[in-house]
Amino acid sequence: MPLPQPDDLTSLVLRTDFGDEGAWAAVRAAVDAAGGAHRHATYVSELCFAGVEVHALTAEEAAADEEEQVGFVFLADAVTMKDPGHPLLALDLWDDPGRTFRVPARWFPDVSANLTIGNMDFAEFAESVDESGAFHGFDES
Repeated sequence: MPLPQPDDLTSLVLRTDFGDEGAWAAVRAAVDAAGGAHRHATYVSELCFAGVEVHALTAEEAAADEEEQVGFVFLADAVTMKDPGHPLLALDLWDDPGRTFRVPARWFPDVSANLTIGNMDFAEFAESVDESGAFHGFDES
């Protein structure tokens, strides 16, 4: 089950929960609305990824040829589908494989853009999460 490549300058959003089509549509709409006129996500909704675990994705990525590796992925799991803020699970597949944090749809474009162009690395976001493990922007105070 190799991970597909995201479209140019977008991040891979991988659906892992298939229990509610309406929730999946709402997640996509929230992510797209947060991005304004710019597209930030390549959505993948393939049943072969239903319920896939983090360790399986990290193993698959480690086995891939370097030019086929994606480095990070955002999972639309059961938490994403049920929570009104649609917090995607960001997964590091490159620097610290298996490291995760949550990204509410509202913050997805900021995280996606910075990771995609290499302006910031995964750890910078992961180290800036709140007590719930979610990224809600950088405290500017």
